[in-house]
Amino acid sequence: MEKFFKYLLFAIPIMLGCNHSETPMPVVNTLEAKRYMGTWYEIARLPNSFEEGLNNITATYTLRDDGKITVLNKGIKTDETVSQAEGIAYIPNINEPAKLKVSFFRPFYGKYWVIDLDTSYQYAVVGHPNREYLWILCRTPLMSQKIYDSLIIKAEALGFDTTALVIVKHNQ
Repeated sequence: MEKFFKYLLFAIPIMLGCNHSETPMPVVNTLEAKRYMGTWYEIARLPNSFEEGLNNITATYTLRDDGKITVLNKGIKTDETVSQAEGIAYIPNINEPAKLKVSFFRPFYGKYWVIDLDTSYQYAVVGHPNREYLWILCRTPLMSQKIYDSLIIKAEALGFDTTALVIVKHNQ
């Protein structure tokens, strides 16, 4: 039952977020799903209820045989227990591979748009077109300040409130 409520806490904001009017938001032109797979460390995010109080947050993507993607989000609570949620993602339009749909509480899917991606797939910025959700991800738990600053500038230019970003702590 606890798992149900955890998923519900994730699903409700995404579902509600889908109903806001959305200003067009560009995404990256190319996204190779196989290269995107693996573990990403969350460096920063806009506040959300489903990750509140978590540190050491990772997202691990695994390509399934049916072409969909298993998403496993993990974080450590302040009491050192692990919090995790497993979901599924897919690319609804092959002509727009950076506009994914993700669900942790089916049948409800939210928008997961890759708005910046390093050519070597070492960092990424993911957001929702309503600008209420934003994640800065990296393949390592530390990101150079220069890269981070450049991603902040881009996110601001796209209309995200980067002053509200939560920096995620990672144990080294």
